[in-house]
Amino acid sequence: MQDDNRLRKVSILFQQKKYAAAERILKDLLTEDTNNIHFLSLLAEANLQQDKCDTAMSIIDNAIELSNYSSYLFYIKSRITIQQDNYEEAEQNINQAIKLDPDDADYFALLASIKLTRKQYKQALELANKALEIDAENLLGLNTRSSALIKLNRSKESFETIERALREDPNNAYTHSNYGWSLLEKGDHRKALEHFKESLKNDPNFEHSQSGMIEALKAGNPIYKAFLKYDFWMNSLTAKYQWAVIIGFYFGTRVLRTISKNNDALQPYLTPLILSLAFLAFSTWIITPISNLFLRFNRYGRFLLDKKEKMSSNFVAGALSTFIIGVVTYIVLSDEKFLTIAVFGFAMMLPFSAMFSASKPKNILLIYSITMGTVGILAIVQTFITEELFNLMSFVFILGFVAFQWLVNYLLIQENNK
Repeated sequence: MQDDNRLRKVSILFQQKKYAAAERILKDLLTEDTNNIHFLSLLAEANLQQDKCDTAMSIIDNAIELSNYSSYLFYIKSRITIQQDNYEEAEQNINQAIKLDPDDADYFALLASIKLTRKQYKQALELANKALEIDAENLLGLNTRSSALIKLNRSKESFETIERALREDPNNAYTHSNYGWSLLEKGDHRKALEHFKESLKNDPNFEHSQSGMIEALKAGNPIYKAFLKYDFWMNSLTAKYQWAVIIGFYFGTRVLRTISKNNDALQPYLTPLILSLAFLAFSTWIITPISNLFLRFNRYGRFLLDKKEKMSSNFVAGALSTFIIGVVTYIVLSDEKFLTIAVFGFAMMLPFSAMFSASKPKNILLIYSITMGTVGILAIVQTFITEELFNLMSFVFILGFVAFQWLVNYLLIQENNK
């Protein structure tokens, strides 16, 4: 009876999201019944909800050793490996759960969600449909189905599905957030804002909605809206197609430059096109931190940006100011040495825009940005001492700038393709 009371208390604490308190009770229960699979699964869940993935994994592995026929344990393990960004192992674990119990809608919905994250949209849709055949009200199945349909350009069906999910649970923060992102992808930032607000009303700390709110606010700017459309399209592609776009753009620009160089008649037409393409490519790097800078003047937006986003926008603004100062000083004084300051400011906007992006190894882009900044400053100092525009440090800086573009593309594509 006492155990039942404590378990009821754990259930209430889970509903209240007081996982640390639930964890303490579960540990007490386990001192009395060390090998209780139910207690172990709940303890793993409590640790997972606190982002203590290593501890959760250790607990669930122990439970699986005691009971390797429990499908639910493999379901929890799959969710832990998702949190660890190990989607390959997550698939293996949820497939094992399905093998042990092929009639659980939650298992198929989770596998569908994994397939969606890995950009296998048709498979995600099939699995979500399978989950909904078992349980027509499964929220994860409905949300995943809606997202997969958006990616497959079946908007009408997608919005019909997400409306079904809202009818099942009108106050579900994830469903409102998912609806907002789908609307944003289709260009309706105003309606998207309404759903992000509703999501945050139900869960004020939900990061998925906070980031969606930021994008929806910035999408009020038509330039950023166009960039966002490109970003959605690019992120919907798998790694090999993303690389095909990047490499195709790079070599396409080089071909245009070669044609322009060798054909005087076409030069007046191709030169503006080449410059426009170069500006377009560069602007895709800096538009996010620049738009974050403007967002800070929005009465709502300034509360949504985190510390790193604010820092990145500050550094990009500082680099832009340095570029302008360098150009103006060069024009006023007619001294070529000040061009190095302009080049430094212009080039540093790129690493400053990406230095806090998620990557593996962690912080590599931040370290690279700091290194580039240091080399750039040394190049300026050497130029003013020797009066040589092209010196060793300036050469290293330019080389680093070119290499950074390929490095950051590699890391971001790797991060976006689990």
